[in-house]
Amino acid sequence: MLDLGSLKYAPGAKQNKKRVGRGNGSGYGTTCGRGSKGYRARSGSKRRPWYEGGTMPLYRRVPKVGFTNIFRKEYQPINIKRINSISEDEITPEVLVENNIIKSEDVLYKILGEGEIEASKTVVAPAFSKSAKKKIEEAGGKAEIL
Repeated sequence: MLDLGSLKYAPGAKQNKKRVGRGNGSGYGTTCGRGSKGYRARSGSKRRPWYEGGTMPLYRRVPKVGFTNIFRKEYQPINIKRINSISEDEITPEVLVENNIIKSEDVLYKILGEGEIEASKTVVAPAFSKSAKKKIEEAGGKAEIL
């Protein structure tokens, strides 16, 4: 019968324990394999996985809160269904300010394609989505970029 007590190690699988501090003839005498002086030679020293030998560690080098692109352009989204409610034929930034869709003419906005547009209108905007441009042109209007 096979039991745990009768198992044998494969050749080379088990190594003898390193016995340190047993004289110079053992190969691990005097400094006991720790070298001479320094942090690793002292008792209680532990090599932690995040320690990088005194250089600025990775967890302090990487940004903590994320990345902010200072050149990013923020567009205010405006759907076609909101433009559809305006009665004028040409939709410009001035018209959008009058109808309280944007706060000022300097705001960057993008026309998005949610909703339908019935009348043919000329829409002037800094940016359009593909679907919005397609819907405006299918209704017989024009999508002009500022």
